[in-house]
Order: sequence, then C-alpha cells, then structure tokens
Amino acid sequence: MRAAGLLPGALPGWLPGAVDDGTWSRLFSFEDYGALLALVQNSLVAGAVLGLVGGLVGVFVMQRDMAFAVHGISELSFAGAALALLLSADVVLGSVLGSVVAALLIGLLGSRARDRNSIIGVLMPFGLGLGVLFLALYPGRAANKFGLLTGQIVAVDTTRLGVLVALSAVVVAVLIAIWRPLTFASVDPDVAAARGVPTRALSLVFMVLLGLAVAMAVQVVGALLVLSLLITPAAAASRVSASPVAVPVLSVAFAVTSAVGGILLALGGSVPISPYVTTISFLIYLLCLALGRRRTRRGWTRRPA
Repeated sequence: MRAAGLLPGALPGWLPGAVDDGTWSRLFSFEDYGALLALVQNSLVAGAVLGLVGGLVGVFVMQRDMAFAVHGISELSFAGAALALLLSADVVLGSVLGSVVAALLIGLLGSRARDRNSIIGVLMPFGLGLGVLFLALYPGRAANKFGLLTGQIVAVDTTRLGVLVALSAVVVAVLIAIWRPLTFASVDPDVAAARGVPTRALSLVFMVLLGLAVAMAVQVVGALLVLSLLITPAAAASRVSASPVAVPVLSVAFAVTSAVGGILLALGGSVPISPYVTTISFLIYLLCLALGRRRTRRGWTRRPA
C-alpha cells in the first residue's frame, strides 16, 4: 500500500544531478489515490487542527521573538516521545510532557531574552542527546524511530485524533481568552507591566501553550522541522500585512495549507511527510516575501509624488 509511503524509506536510484523515473514515482505517484485518500481522513482533520493551532501560536512567537525557544522545546518533546516509545507508553503523552517541562523551564529561568537564549542553548543538546540515547536503546522498528524526527501522521486513529482535538481546543480557548493582554505584553512588555498587566503570569501561560502546540506539531513534521508550522506561516503573514486581524487569519490559512497539502502530497509518495509540509510552507513564505517587497517598492515610488 502506497499509504505506507509516509513512512521513511531509502531512495534507490538517487544520483547527484539526475532523477530517474523510480525516484519520481516515490515522490509523486497518484495511482489508486482515491482509495488511499479514504484511509487518511483522520490525518487530514488532525493536520487542519494542528495548522489552526500552529498559525495562532506562531503569531505570538514572532511578536515575542521566540523562534529559538520553539526549536529548544521541540528537542525536549522529541526526548519525551523517544522515552515513551522505549517504555511502550503513549508517544503523544511523552511528547506533551517533554514539551511542557521544557517550556516551563524556559519560562521560569529565562525571564530576559539573553537568559532565555542561554537556557535554550543548554536544553537543546541535552534533549537531543537524551532522545538519541532512548532511540538507540529502542529495539523496535526503525520507521518508528525516524518518524519522531521527520513526522508520521498516517496512522492517526480516532482515539489519538480525539486527544489532539481536545488539546487543540484547550490551547485555542486559553489563547483567545488572553489574546488582548498577551498582545500588549508581547509588543511592549515594559509599558504593559507599568499599567498593571500581569506580564510574568502571561508569559508562563503562553509558554505552556507553546509547549502543547510544539508537542502536537511534532506529530506532523517531527522534532527537527517543527518550525515550518509554528514560525514560517506567521513570518509569511507578517510580510504581507501588519493588521492585527489579517496576520492571524493569514497565518492560520498558511499553516493549514502547509499541513493538509503536505499530507495530500505525501499520500502518493514513499518519503516522510515533512519534506512536503516544509516545502509548501517555504514556498508560501517566498511568495509573501516577494509580495511584501513589491508593496514596499510601490510605497516608496508613490511617496515623493
């Protein structure tokens, strides 16, 4: 079954400077696509939900300049998932616990940007080292090991989908509840604190939400490429708009398009899902970058007149 193509595999025939027909069929093949599509309905719903969460959370990640934190949390999420895999426990639960622990550590120990980056720099290699150790000790299938790094969403059953939807609902609900004060604290934390906004508490709450979002995004693109759902869509949206309404809407649209589009493309191939998701996300960013620069040039051209 080609749906198994979402799992990693070798690419025989791949030669530098040349791509044979066998390689193209591994990347893009739509034989029996309709039958395979019916098998991944849960995966498509999960991808759309995670795109919604990633797009919303990514807006604040960009405002608070925490892209490095996302990568650091993903390493601990990877370690937690790898430990759960080794212990035959729930991988999603292990990923969530690892992410939340990392997020709390960063939030509590790194109140200032300089301290935060130092903490993240310490946590990243530690988490990655632990994850590699746990995977080395795991005696099971190599595909399960590799899937933690590059993503694997083809086998989303009803139970796992329910957990992802429930976690996503919690993240979105809390984020909406604190949206205005969190925006104020993100854009101008000093003024927000002076006006009585509980910036410290908001920061910790957001870090927990970020940890949950990272843990869920890891299920799609893996620990190594989680930035493609939590950073790139929001960065692309900010290139074409500065509106506080348009940026979140565009960010969600870009993230959902990347996640769902990646699943639809990966369904016909035999390589991990992450290259498709990250490529779509990157192309969207390039398009938005070009549009943003074009608008800037037009603005400068019209201003003297």
